[in-house]
Amino acid sequence: MSEHGGFRVEVEDGVAELVLDDPRSRNSLSLATIDGLIAEFEALGGRTDADVIVLGHAGPAFSAGHDLREMTERDLPFYQQLFDRCSVLMQILHELPQPVIARVDGVATAAGCQLVASCDLVVATDRSTFATPGVRIGLFCSTPMVALSRSVGRKRALQMLLTGDPVDAREAERIGLVNRVVPDDELATETRGLAERMA
Repeated sequence: MSEHGGFRVEVEDGVAELVLDDPRSRNSLSLATIDGLIAEFEALGGRTDADVIVLGHAGPAFSAGHDLREMTERDLPFYQQLFDRCSVLMQILHELPQPVIARVDGVATAAGCQLVASCDLVVATDRSTFATPGVRIGLFCSTPMVALSRSVGRKRALQMLLTGDPVDAREAERIGLVNRVVPDDELATETRGLAERMA
């Protein structure tokens, strides 16, 4: 197992588990974390012992999205770099030779919701929620719109983006953002079983 700032990685029996592991920040996607994830996904893409990647998390939030503390009073080049690197991260998920399964037990908001939508498959617990709440602080989440639209369709994606209203796990399953909803005590075994069948 290897550990990096904000996440840890373990590969066993053909399944790579990459776990977002910064519960204090609600697994927010700082620029450093995004860069680390890009490097790690690129490395996993070249491994012959990893046939499937599971993207999980520690703590009550899958990811709260960008680290708003990091974004306060910064200049335009910083924002451009942050959003450009975030787009690179999401694109890598589509280009990996392995399928990526998101394992979600909690809140996935803003860029965290985009990260879920960018994965190939999603298994979530019945207490998980998904939202793009940027509009509530005057920001339209334009980049999450791409991944959301691909998963749930344009109109449903726009409803989430324009209202910021959260979507519960059952509704997320109904609209196509989530593949399967399970009780929290079955999440690990269900996701691992799916990954192993695919591997």
